[in-house]
Amino acid sequence: MADAQLRLEDDVKASALRNSQDLQQLVSEHQDLDERIRRLSTLSYRTDQQRYEESLLKKRKLALKDRIEAVRRQASPPAS
Repeated sequence: MADAQLRLEDDVKASALRNSQDLQQLVSEHQDLDERIRRLSTLSYRTDQQRYEESLLKKRKLALKDRIEAVRRQASPPAS
């Protein structure tokens, strides 16, 4: 019985570490997108292509935010 409990704890720890690594990667990607959007928005004149790129980047950033929140919800224990 103790072996099963240890394996379960190891699985939980591994899952938490994986979630932590995933979260760090998602947050880093979110920050990169934010910086690219900021650079595009500082241009005094943007081409149609740049406006389109900015729109796509904003959508990707929003989708990443949703994924970050999903990983955080998975990592936190349910409220009692």
